[in-house]
Amino acid sequence: MKKENGVQLTGAAVTSFRPDYFIIPIFCALLAIAGCKPDPDIIYQVDDVEVTRPTGQKGSQKSLTEFISIAYADVIEQSITQDILIALSQPYSGFGDLKYIEDLIIRNLLNAPNAQLPTESQMRADVNAFVIATYQRFFNRNPNEFEQWYLKNLIDDNPDITPELVYYSIMTSDEYRYY
Repeated sequence: MKKENGVQLTGAAVTSFRPDYFIIPIFCALLAIAGCKPDPDIIYQVDDVEVTRPTGQKGSQKSLTEFISIAYADVIEQSITQDILIALSQPYSGFGDLKYIEDLIIRNLLNAPNAQLPTESQMRADVNAFVIATYQRFFNRNPNEFEQWYLKNLIDDNPDITPELVYYSIMTSDEYRYY
């Protein structure tokens, strides 16, 4: 037993100083300092992209009357009569889910016997012209390059796609609700 400053030391406290206990931590610290180098400045050549709202550049939402009138004119290709407008407007005031009512109106218009829709063979004969005509008809603009490519590939790759499905998807989009 060893005495230091009048205190008796026993067990583990009696062991002497061992320098090998400090070599490993010092070596690890030196390795970490020497191994850490700043990352090189990497510059990616990315062009600025302007992000727009999903409604395009359109800022005003169509009113109920405008939506029904424009949808009718887009599909039937004639002006809506007052009687038909009133008949289609009544479900809006009596039903809480307006998107559901809009969906029903669009489906009924697309299935109407007097709906002016291209045939599937007309659509597939010139898909690019169909896509451009569809965007001009419903959005009053030409499709951008991605929209043109995507819709053309979708139609070309899927034999189940019909003009009714394309028109339905366009008319139920957010952009169609704005002008």
